[in-house]
Amino acid sequence: MATKIIDITKSSGEKVKFSLNKLRKSLQQTGADKQSVDQILDKVRDELYQGISTKEIYNRAFALLKKKKSYYASKYKLKKAIYELGPTGFPFERFVGEILKYSGYKVEVGKILQGQCVTHEVDVIAHKNNETTIAECKFHSDQGLKCNVKVPLYIYSRYRDIQTHWNNNPKNGTQLTKGWVITNTRFTEDALQYGNCCGLELMSWNYPKNNGLKDRIDRLGLYPITVSTLLTNREKQFLISRDIVLCRNVLKNTFFLDHLGISEVRKEKILDEISQLCNTKTH
Repeated sequence: MATKIIDITKSSGEKVKFSLNKLRKSLQQTGADKQSVDQILDKVRDELYQGISTKEIYNRAFALLKKKKSYYASKYKLKKAIYELGPTGFPFERFVGEILKYSGYKVEVGKILQGQCVTHEVDVIAHKNNETTIAECKFHSDQGLKCNVKVPLYIYSRYRDIQTHWNNNPKNGTQLTKGWVITNTRFTEDALQYGNCCGLELMSWNYPKNNGLKDRIDRLGLYPITVSTLLTNREKQFLISRDIVLCRNVLKNTFFLDHLGISEVRKEKILDEISQLCNTKTH
């Protein structure tokens, strides 16, 4: 059955045409089977109306996925879960640090480094194979905000100041070879053009293609604790305050769930959801 043309409203206020294929792809990425995906698509399509918000479509699909299996819904809410790490950017910095750690880097978060001209607070410092990388994390709690060209311009000048001082100091034992800007939203075209031109590495939700934040999280199974559909917001914030930002960290530190006074029955359900989430790979 052909879907009639429906205009939907994005979080930025922009109107775009509804794409059934785009929704299908996002549902398939959760690992849900074809029958479940088709059933959800049929229900969501039946409830569409002109001007419906992307948030409302998301909420409907999320609720239907959760009825199927909670960890499908957890994977589907990944983007929203990154925003829920806020309101400050610090949990996002720790989350980025964890991703780099699981990629084989030795990581430090929130350090002051001396530059050639001034000192700089650096979000993430990562060391691997006698090379050092510094990353600036740009967290936005508003989905409509993008990182414009001013961000990589500013970060690149800081990076060069730190790099000059770092590489002239043999005590460091490594060479500072890369600077990153990592955001949970998107970059403007100018920002991408500048970053690529000057050699600054940029990573956003879906950039670089097939190797953005979402791809790395899915590939490594490094889901933030905020994806859980069974933990309350208060419980998530408690865990984040104890440096538990990844789901898999809960599996290693289950005693924190006891601190929260979670019953054995509920604890078992939470750990089961998290185990399935961390072990499930989508193709």
